[in-house]
Amino acid sequence: MTKRAPDASDVSVSPPRRRSKYTLAPLVLITGNVVLFALFFVWPAVIGLVYSFTNYTGVGSFQFVGLDNYQKLLGDSTFYSATTRTLLYTVLFVPLNFVLSLLIANVLVSKHAKGASVARIFFFIPWLLSPIIVGVLWRWLFGENFGLVNYFIEKVGGSAVPWQSNADLSLLVVVVAAAWAWTGFSMLLFIAAIKNVPTSYYEAAALDGAGPWRQFISITLPSIAPTSFIVILLNTIHAMKEYAVFASLNNGGPGTSNNLLVQYIYQTGFKSGQIGYASAASFVLMLILMVVAVIQMMVNRRVENR
Repeated sequence: MTKRAPDASDVSVSPPRRRSKYTLAPLVLITGNVVLFALFFVWPAVIGLVYSFTNYTGVGSFQFVGLDNYQKLLGDSTFYSATTRTLLYTVLFVPLNFVLSLLIANVLVSKHAKGASVARIFFFIPWLLSPIIVGVLWRWLFGENFGLVNYFIEKVGGSAVPWQSNADLSLLVVVVAAAWAWTGFSMLLFIAAIKNVPTSYYEAAALDGAGPWRQFISITLPSIAPTSFIVILLNTIHAMKEYAVFASLNNGGPGTSNNLLVQYIYQTGFKSGQIGYASAASFVLMLILMVVAVIQMMVNRRVENR
């Protein structure tokens, strides 16, 4: 039996082996992330969902109570107060952060701006700070008895402002502090989006006599709409889960008037030992976030299809 000489058709067998080797590497890398995601997100979520149907106190055994925890939430005035305060904080924080970051980004990408690189670093530094440090810094500024702002107000003959003992002023200080801390991140997203807008659009608009404001309204805003959606979505989710800035600045005070939903969950679960009840409140918060995200995605899709 004579041995057949190798031809071109035999050479073509090797490429599939190389492809399989390069397909295996991404799977190995992805597997690590999938395991971590399942271990630190999916598994705690499943455990929390199970606890929300129990009377678990954090120690010992527990019994399943069905929907009792969720029914109890419907009649809990403290839960409603925390939810209302959370929504109010979100409604104040998201527009303020959006306007500040977009305004700064628009100024920094201007061809007339001087020292734009240094200014970007200056505005981005607060985002690198821990929320605890942000809260402490702003407490030094707006403390009633030792705050720097009240010190200067009294120096010019005014009266000390109750930044901490007035619930509305206390919430306003946290809103401004959080917007200051998060402006840098949103600003970078807007800078990247504005720089991707073709300059020919602005040149054509200038030839038609459109001024800077008209160009901003008619060209910049529509062109960065996808980025605006991302900024609003991320800021909304962040605001609904805010905890650290409140805890370090005024601890939800005065009293419990500015306790947000996350603070309510923490105090109910870990201080009162009602893990099952707090788990039910956590899943209500998750449902609220999912509803907000779905509504924003539907609005964004409708705007893009126009």
